[in-house]
Amino acid sequence: MNLIALLIGLVIEHLATQLFHLRELRWLDRVIDSGFRQATRLVHWPALIPVILLALMLVLPVFIFIFSLGDALHGFAYLVLAIVVLFFSLGPKDIGENVVDYCKALEEADEERIQRTTKAIVESDVPDDPRERIHRVEQAVCVQANNRLFAVIFWFVLLGPLGAWTYRVTDLIRRRAVFNVSRVDDTSETTAQVRDASVILHGWLAWIPARLTAIGYAIAGHFDGALAAWRNSGDKGVSSPSESSENLLARVGVGAMALEDGDDDDLAARGVRGATAAYQLVFRLLLIWAVAIATMTLYGWSV
Repeated sequence: MNLIALLIGLVIEHLATQLFHLRELRWLDRVIDSGFRQATRLVHWPALIPVILLALMLVLPVFIFIFSLGDALHGFAYLVLAIVVLFFSLGPKDIGENVVDYCKALEEADEERIQRTTKAIVESDVPDDPRERIHRVEQAVCVQANNRLFAVIFWFVLLGPLGAWTYRVTDLIRRRAVFNVSRVDDTSETTAQVRDASVILHGWLAWIPARLTAIGYAIAGHFDGALAAWRNSGDKGVSSPSESSENLLARVGVGAMALEDGDDDDLAARGVRGATAAYQLVFRLLLIWAVAIATMTLYGWSV
């Protein structure tokens, strides 16, 4: 049942682009902020404990709803719920649309739009150097594809809609914690600890799917380049599982793309070529995963 729901959900994901704004779940920010305020009062507790409790609180309603359905309507109600939960667990933004907007901005040489669309992909500060910005976008596409898509699929296959929603909840908490720290000049030690704990929790859930995605990049792209990038460890000085996974995805993804820079490359054309190649790599891997999931469904390997 879960695998059937996953296939239907991926089709809806491809078609219902006009509904993506609903997945931002801004109304949860107030709930998460309230949880953070409670966490900062527990100064004698390890920050990871209140962060985990906050995640469990956000997961609990979905768990209760799934449990209460039972075998209602011979499983049809569960199928519908699984599709809905999957839709809200993916994203929140579509990496393909982000890449298209970025490429259009480069082609039109609209610097303000380039900055905005680049930030939507890298989700951090945008480099000032144009060539460095191009490379950062290519890496970020490979990283964000795992966070927004492949990790959600992995947990959905493993644990059903509850697994996918749990992963998304940890991502929402991480994003909000990082945002809260970045918007204030004077950050208390407890607030910083809550942010670090949120990043660590999300990094734990992203660790396995990140490595499966990296293997997929090698299969879907230039295998030798990806393998060389994997062996070329870039984890020196890495402080968290999340950072380690992102470094791996960035290295292996770019290695699998096997793009070469020329001294006389037009930067706009090079940027479009690189971002497009990164998304094509992601799309090829998605097709591979879809075929594998469809095969499992046909053989009745659903959970």
